[in-house]
Amino acid sequence: RSAAPPVAASEFRSGWRMLVAASIGIAFGASPIPFNSIGAFTVPLTEEFGWGRGDVQFAILGYTIAVVIAVPIIGALADRFGVRRVALGTLIAFGLGFAALSLTPASLFGFYTIWIITGLLGGGSTPVTWTRGVNAWFERRRGMALAIALMGTGITAAFLPRLTTWLIAEFGWRTAFATISLLPLAVALPIAVAWFREPTVERSGKTRAPREQTGVTVRQALANYRFWVIAVALFAIAMGVGGLITNFLPLLTDRGFSTADAAWTSGAIGISLIIGRLGVGYLLDRVWAPLVTFPLLVMPAIACVILMQDQVGQVSAIAAACMIGVAAGAETDLVAYLAARYFGLRHYGTIYGLQYAVFAMASGIAPWAFGRVFDQFGTYDPVLTVFSVGLVIGAAALFTLGRYPDFPVKPD
Repeated sequence: RSAAPPVAASEFRSGWRMLVAASIGIAFGASPIPFNSIGAFTVPLTEEFGWGRGDVQFAILGYTIAVVIAVPIIGALADRFGVRRVALGTLIAFGLGFAALSLTPASLFGFYTIWIITGLLGGGSTPVTWTRGVNAWFERRRGMALAIALMGTGITAAFLPRLTTWLIAEFGWRTAFATISLLPLAVALPIAVAWFREPTVERSGKTRAPREQTGVTVRQALANYRFWVIAVALFAIAMGVGGLITNFLPLLTDRGFSTADAAWTSGAIGISLIIGRLGVGYLLDRVWAPLVTFPLLVMPAIACVILMQDQVGQVSAIAAACMIGVAAGAETDLVAYLAARYFGLRHYGTIYGLQYAVFAMASGIAPWAFGRVFDQFGTYDPVLTVFSVGLVIGAAALFTLGRYPDFPVKPD
């Protein structure tokens, strides 16, 4: 008897607790918190230590490289030993590492070192672990389930820039780092301990064991052209979206927005991310993925054009934020969904870990690239031009993937 029946409604009845835990774990884990807070920390750190914006945002690249190194290993460990232990342990490590940033010395090397250690030890609290559990519980409504779980990143994007800005203004950037670390440690961790479980099957009426999954091997996935198409497309898309999200707040202040107004406008990214993610999740269960995501993933290219104007009004800024948010919702869903649909769940942790590493690397390079271009030219326009083209090319490449392969579920 399965603990997660295949009927769509039954999937949600049996797996809703795990889904809530996964969503909160993703929201307050190693993926959204750094990227949605670094923008607010950028100016205070440059003012206190005399660093450039590119110097501060380079920390995200070092952090991302560390996550990229850790994620495939974490995925393999989750495949072998179970995702629960990995998710809980790395969530704790991430929270402690982020708290340690409150002790940042007047040294870029020290600043980067803390970020790198946090990425290495806490990188497993990225979606690579949480979506492993979601994909195991849900088959018929996997798209919607992933959307709900990954909606956590939208929740974080909606409130964290404003919260971080307020904490810095009221208590200083050191207290802000320490306070934000309570999100993974005091909110996500207790819920994950109580509710995050993998589905099991009952054998011989007595023992319960993890349900067996099917799919290709890691070697077969690497030999499949689809793996590389997805990787290249995700790299191009994540570069554009990641750079826009992390630099959106300082970009608006350069256009004359106050810090408070820029933070408020940035919140539209998170709100639209949630809406876009749920819409994409609903459609992915019914329509071929590239057809769903193409129009959404080219929206940030339009946002780039808007943000390159000399005068950007409040309405235009909100429209650009919404376009970026919708695409951010679509891209993250896409990584997990395509990995499961095209390669199965047998080695999902490792395969998705490798794909997520590409996604994370691009997301980490982009903030530094945006900041470096600004330091060099005094404007973001050149990098906005390049990445707007890359977004369109990456989205179009997904049309070459073809139909989903079949991975029959073995009988319990």
